[in-house]
Amino acid sequence: MSEPENSPRGGAAVFRFASFRHYEMARLLIVLSTEMQSVAVGWQLYDITKRPMSLGFAGLAQFLPLILLFLVSGHVADRMDRKRMLMVCYAAFAVCSGLLFVLGARGIRTAGPIYAVLVLVGVVRAFNGPAVRALLPHVAPGEYFASAVAWNATVFQAATILGPALGGLIYAFARGPAAVYATAMCGGCAAAAIVAGISVRERVRETQPATWQTVMAGLRFIHREKLILGSISLDLFAVLLGGAVALLPVYAREILKTGPWGLGLLRSAPGLGAAVMAVLLAYRPLRRRAGATMLWCVAAFGVFTIVFGLSRNIAVSMAALVLVGAADMVSVVIRATLVQVGTPDAMRGRVNAVDMIFVGASNEFGEFESGITAQWLGTVPAVVLGGIGAILVTALWAWKFPDLRRADRLANLED
Repeated sequence: MSEPENSPRGGAAVFRFASFRHYEMARLLIVLSTEMQSVAVGWQLYDITKRPMSLGFAGLAQFLPLILLFLVSGHVADRMDRKRMLMVCYAAFAVCSGLLFVLGARGIRTAGPIYAVLVLVGVVRAFNGPAVRALLPHVAPGEYFASAVAWNATVFQAATILGPALGGLIYAFARGPAAVYATAMCGGCAAAAIVAGISVRERVRETQPATWQTVMAGLRFIHREKLILGSISLDLFAVLLGGAVALLPVYAREILKTGPWGLGLLRSAPGLGAAVMAVLLAYRPLRRRAGATMLWCVAAFGVFTIVFGLSRNIAVSMAALVLVGAADMVSVVIRATLVQVGTPDAMRGRVNAVDMIFVGASNEFGEFESGITAQWLGTVPAVVLGGIGAILVTALWAWKFPDLRRADRLANLED
C-alpha cells in the first residue's frame, strides 16, 4: 500500500487509499441495512406482542451465538483470508434479511420465527466482527491509523443516523416491515460486491493448530494487558446498565406518543451525536489524558441516559440521546485504538472476537437486561436506574484500574 505523495496524515487524508474507501463504503451499506432492519424488527415484535420483554428477547437471540462462537470465530479470522470471510458474512446478512422479508410478506403474527432468524443474524455477526476489525489495519497505513479509527467510527455512526430514520420511514410508508427487509437484503448484496474490490496484501501469518491453547490466546492476552481489560470492561458494564435503545419502541409508542417515524428519529439521535464527535476526533485526535477523558465521558453517558429516561418531550429526548451518543463515541474510539495498537496482527482475530463479546454483552445482552428490568420495574425506572448504574461503574473502574485513569497518549499503529 503506497502513500500518496505530498499528502497530510490528518483529517480525511486516509480516504486517498482506494482499499480504505471500499472498506468504508461496504461497511456503510451493511450498517445501514442492519440498522433499518433493527427498527423494523423492534416495531414488528412490539406490535405483535405488546410486551417490552419481547424486545429484550430480540437482543438475547442475537447475543447468545456470540457467546457460543466467539472462540471459534476469532480463531477462524486468524487462519482464513479476512477479505473473503467478510464477503461471505455480508452475503449471509443479505440472506437473513431475505428470510425476514418472507416472514413480513406473509404477515406473520407470531414472534418465534422472527427470533429464529435473529439467532442466524447473531451467528453471522459472531464471524463478521473479528474479520471486519482485523482487516482495518491492512486498509489504512500505520501513520494514518488513529485517523482511520475515527473515520471508521464516523461512517458507522452516519449509518446509525440514516438507517433507523430510513427504516422507520419505509415501514410507515409501506405500512409493514417487508419493504424494509427487502431494502436491507439489497444493501447486504451490494456490500459483499464492494468488498470484492478491496485490494489488500495481508502479512503472512503463522498458521497454528487449533488447540485449546491457541484458541484461548485472545482471552489470556486481554487478561494480561490491564489497560485494554479496563477500557473494554468499563464500556461493557456502563452500556449494559445504561443502554436505553432497546426500549425506544416503548418510549415512542407509550410515553412520547409517536409512530414508526418517531422511533426512527429516536434511534438516529445517538448516532448523530456520535458521528459529530467522531469527526471532531478525526480532525483533533486526543493528545493527552485519554484515560481520564474516557472515564468522564462514560459518566456523562450515564447522566444523559437519566435525562432521557425522565423526559416526556420528544425534542428533549432526542437532545439527550444525541449527547448519549457523543459521550459514548469517545469511549469507542479510545477502546478501538487501544485494542488494535496493542495487539499483534497474528492475534487480532482472537482478541477482537473477545472484544466483540464485551460489545455484544453491552448491546444485545443489554437489550435483554433492559427488557427484563422494564417488565419488572417499569420502563422509566429501568432507564433511570441504568443511568445511575453507569455512573457508579465509572467511579468503581476509576479506582479499580489506575492504569486506565492515568493513561495519557494513544500511540499510532506501527506497520
